[in-house]
Amino acid sequence: MPGPVAPLLDRVRAGRVFGRNVFSTIDVLWVLYDRILRITPETVEDPDRDRFLLSKGHAVAGYYAVLAARGFIPVDWLDDQGGPASRLGDHPDRLLVPGVEIGSGSLGHGLGLGVGTALGLRAQGLLAPRVYVLLGDAELDEGSNHEAIAYAGATGLANLTAIVVDNSSATHGWPGGAAARFTVNGWTAATIDGRDHDALHTALTGQDNHRPHVVVAVVDSGE
Repeated sequence: MPGPVAPLLDRVRAGRVFGRNVFSTIDVLWVLYDRILRITPETVEDPDRDRFLLSKGHAVAGYYAVLAARGFIPVDWLDDQGGPASRLGDHPDRLLVPGVEIGSGSLGHGLGLGVGTALGLRAQGLLAPRVYVLLGDAELDEGSNHEAIAYAGATGLANLTAIVVDNSSATHGWPGGAAARFTVNGWTAATIDGRDHDALHTALTGQDNHRPHVVVAVVDSGE
């Protein structure tokens, strides 16, 4: 686990037990916020910022720890996460948490929202911002993702990057692996070790700027 995040995640945990849904995402989140995303606490309203959408909302504990490490939220907010007066719910709320782009709930909606966001940016002539959507492999069982994947490929949404954290939790899977579900619809793809920060950085910056891009970050099924 990235050094700056570990003590902050312990503050969120406060005696609770986190499952692999949280621990599987930590390295991807850290690389995104430390090395990829063009967004800072001062630019959360800048139209030219990159957008990050956490579709895998039940993994929010790690997200809050990373946001605190990067200065988007005060560290002491972590101590009451999920409490009755806390702004940090068990799913993120874009109206309550600085830097959060979408509220999440049921799985399977984030990629469709990412497609809409990417389309909106393109329609406004905002060509520099990229949209990154983090989802779990189990979310790909939801039919709404198939529609989003097909539409993004057909319309050439080159400003869209999906990151699939694959910890073998999907019920159905996909012939040829998760990346094949995207490439058959015209996406570029990279499948890498989800704990290797340099590999994550290379994959997350590997877009060809003509098509949507997916990074499948594989982690141990026990994580």
